[in-house]
Amino acid sequence: MQVEIITKDDLKQFKTELLNDIKAIVKSQEKTKEWLKSAEVRKMLNISPGTLQNLRINGTLSYTKIGGMMYYKLEDITRLLGGGQP
Repeated sequence: MQVEIITKDDLKQFKTELLNDIKAIVKSQEKTKEWLKSAEVRKMLNISPGTLQNLRINGTLSYTKIGGMMYYKLEDITRLLGGGQP
């Protein structure tokens, strides 16, 4: 069995690559939709319904409720992925 050591720099590089991949996904969908449903946001961010609810409750991600459906602005998701920069 081969043992591999992972350093903090390796994790930082992984984080950067992962964020770039997520940003690319968001950017590719940016042209098609301005508003996303909860299921689309969960799939895009790879999070559970409970995590999405926590993002709504603590104000990290704003939303609009129409009827019984919750919608999220794509630009808000992009801002969230960018570290909260406007």
